[in-house]
Amino acid sequence: MPHLPQQPAAGVSRRTVARATAAVSLAALFGAAAGTAPARAATRLGPRTLDVSVPSAALGRSAPVRLILPSDFGTRPEKKYPVLYLLHGAHDDYTSWTRETDIEAFTAGRDLIVAMPDAGPTGIPSVWRGGPDYETFQLKEVPALLAREYRASGVRAVAGVSTGGYGAMAHAARHPGAFTAAASYSGILDTTAPGVPAIMDAIVARENLPAASLWGNPVFNLLTWRDFNPRARATGLRGTALYVSQGSGVGGGGDPLPGILESALWPSAQGFARTLALMGVPATTHFYGGGGHDWAHWKPEFTASWPVLARALGVPE
Repeated sequence: MPHLPQQPAAGVSRRTVARATAAVSLAALFGAAAGTAPARAATRLGPRTLDVSVPSAALGRSAPVRLILPSDFGTRPEKKYPVLYLLHGAHDDYTSWTRETDIEAFTAGRDLIVAMPDAGPTGIPSVWRGGPDYETFQLKEVPALLAREYRASGVRAVAGVSTGGYGAMAHAARHPGAFTAAASYSGILDTTAPGVPAIMDAIVARENLPAASLWGNPVFNLLTWRDFNPRARATGLRGTALYVSQGSGVGGGGDPLPGILESALWPSAQGFARTLALMGVPATTHFYGGGGHDWAHWKPEFTASWPVLARALGVPE
């Protein structure tokens, strides 16, 4: 802990002291503290929201994470906070949660940090075959930064949409105990289910990347695909509070494409839930008719999952 400031010496004006105090408060907001490494490059976007550029050995480049800090972050320098990680979906980026939802207003007054890390253009936060390691970036490098510079505690929960929903469950399953809760909204929860490898390949191909650059060939490299499959690693979810939601995508109306994709992922989510039930791993599930693979359905699902996440984080519902 930094030493408490001494009383100002005679001759030092109140205005000078006020300016110094304001500077200290601003430094606290952006995570700088005496005796620690300087804060990473940060861009302030609002009273509580900032983008931080994180140099990453796992990615071989710097990558962004958007943070929403607690309302009292600048006035409680001794306090540590739990962290809610929110993961974006495919062909989107780390700004999606603040762009598409009211997460900033929703978390105002709640004592937690919200972290929205980059997962690349595909939104698949995994260890790519001979490529970037988004798993290490999100599970080690970003948490280390938050603990060092933003007073994050060891209590963490994770939630995500689409490929981010995959990431939430895969991270929690592959690293038991890393998260107190995990939530998936229309996530890809069984990567080897019929038709799902083709969906994964299409996501990768849309970003002009070779299909095999993710986990290799789904037949010849089946063991690798299984290793990164939330359903195959479901035993690692025991003890983690879980929320799983998925629409059937049938009869949704409007643009058919979101409904078609949602429908294609329905068997994957159902199979994942059945595996949890057979293993005796508790989970809150919401499988609903219709719906599409879009934010119009993910936003209410996040709200519905909030009690699960809040209890696991130890913050007010």
